[in-house]
Amino acid sequence: MADFNWNDLRFFLAVARAGTLTTAAQRLRADHTTVSRRITALEEALRVTLFERRPSGFTLTPQGERLKQTAEVMESAALLAQGMVADGDLALAGAVRIGAPDGFGSCFLAPRIGCLCERHPELEVQLVAMPRVFSLSKREADIAISLSRPQEGRLYARKLTDYRLGLYGTAAYLEARPAIHGRADLRGHSFIGYIDDLIFAPELDYVETMGEVAPRIKSSSLVAQLKATLAGAGLCMLPAFIAQGEPGLVPVLAEEVTITRSFWLIVHEDLRSLARISMTADYIADLVRREQALFLPPSAT
Repeated sequence: MADFNWNDLRFFLAVARAGTLTTAAQRLRADHTTVSRRITALEEALRVTLFERRPSGFTLTPQGERLKQTAEVMESAALLAQGMVADGDLALAGAVRIGAPDGFGSCFLAPRIGCLCERHPELEVQLVAMPRVFSLSKREADIAISLSRPQEGRLYARKLTDYRLGLYGTAAYLEARPAIHGRADLRGHSFIGYIDDLIFAPELDYVETMGEVAPRIKSSSLVAQLKATLAGAGLCMLPAFIAQGEPGLVPVLAEEVTITRSFWLIVHEDLRSLARISMTADYIADLVRREQALFLPPSAT
């Protein structure tokens, strides 16, 4: 144990969570040779093999799985200590990674996050706006915006807001096609939607809401669906907080075709007490609260 370096556990956890040296190195802001050297040093100090090296990546051995549990306890204790003793102002430095669905992240949060960085010049905000679920236990993000409340894990969740979706198309598209007076008239129109096997959350599977329709243009990205709709390619179910910001879009059957979903803000319990995390989470919640009308427009209630 004389050669054991506690700091090597940071590198161990990063590789265990990422599965590859390259991804772990990127998250640690180190080069992959350094990460490899630290993992080897840890294995030599403990006299065990922690990973199975394969062409596809690194997989934990049984000894590695046991060490991961202990290392995560140590990580949690270190984060708790940081949150307890760090000065509030000084703690608002460093990086905060926010994982969000591409619609919320790109269309709502991205244009508004700059004010937070202006208030705290030492804070680095990393906004990952992608159509996927983010694992906080694997440290893929510090804060996650989700469409549902987590049912397990050491996670803290608070509801940000409900939001409404409706059917939209451009005026040009609607003028060139048969008039739509009811759901039955939707048959024969072109639709834009998600790729079935790439829907990352069941809350996004809402084709049946529109009736007997089959999207002919599909994308895993809501932003891509929006762009296709704006180009006049068809009709699309879009969140009101996005569609109402696009003058070229017209609501279709606003009273008949509408659904409501929710956004949840989730933080791992280990990170919740860190000032930079809690401040960023509060900032996002305040943004949503102040602009509640975007998500649940009065005209649609």
